[in-house]
Amino acid sequence: MAQIVLFHSAHGPRPAVQAAADRLRAAGHTVHTPDLFEGRTFDDTDAAQAFQEEIGGADELLRRAVTVSAPLSEHGLVYAGFALGGAIAQNLALADEKARGLLLLHGTSDLREDAATSIPVQLHMAEPDPFEPEDWLNAWYLRMRRAGAEVEVHRYQGAGHLFTDPELDDYDADAAEQAWAAALDFLADLDG
Repeated sequence: MAQIVLFHSAHGPRPAVQAAADRLRAAGHTVHTPDLFEGRTFDDTDAAQAFQEEIGGADELLRRAVTVSAPLSEHGLVYAGFALGGAIAQNLALADEKARGLLLLHGTSDLREDAATSIPVQLHMAEPDPFEPEDWLNAWYLRMRRAGAEVEVHRYQGAGHLFTDPELDDYDADAAEQAWAAALDFLADLDG
C-alpha cells in the first residue's frame, strides 16, 4: 500500500482533509496530513490569502512542506493535495526522484521548462473551474506529458472548485464519490 502525504487547501486543515485521509487509510494506505497553517482554517479565500502572506507566502509554505515530507521521502511517497495543496504536492513530487505518484484534487502548479519525471499523475477538476481555466489546464497537461509523466485527467461538469469538501458551497456529492473511486483505483494501480 502507498505512503501518502496529503496537503490541505488554502482553507487550511479542515475536517474534509481528515475525512479524505480516513478514506485512504480504510483502503490500506498510510497517510500523513501536514498542517502548514498552524491549525488555522478559513471559510473565506481572502482571509486565507492574507494569512499566507502573513506567514511568508508560497516560499514559506513550500519550506514547511519540504520539512515535513523530506524525512518520509525515502519510502517512495505518493504526493497528494487539495487546490493549493495540490500545487505544493506537484512541486515536491517533481523534485523527489523516489516519488511514486501524484494525486491532484482541484489544483495544479506551473512546471519548469526542464521538468522531468516518469511518475503517474491523476488530476480531478471541476469543469469549468474559475481557478484553473481551460487554457491553463491544456497547457499544464501538455507540459506534464512533455516532462514524461503519465497523466490522467478527470473533469466534473458543473461541480464547484472544492467539490470534495462537504462543508463548502462547492460540494458536489456525486462528483466527490466519482473522484474518490477513481483516486482509490489510481492508488491501487501504483501497488500493482
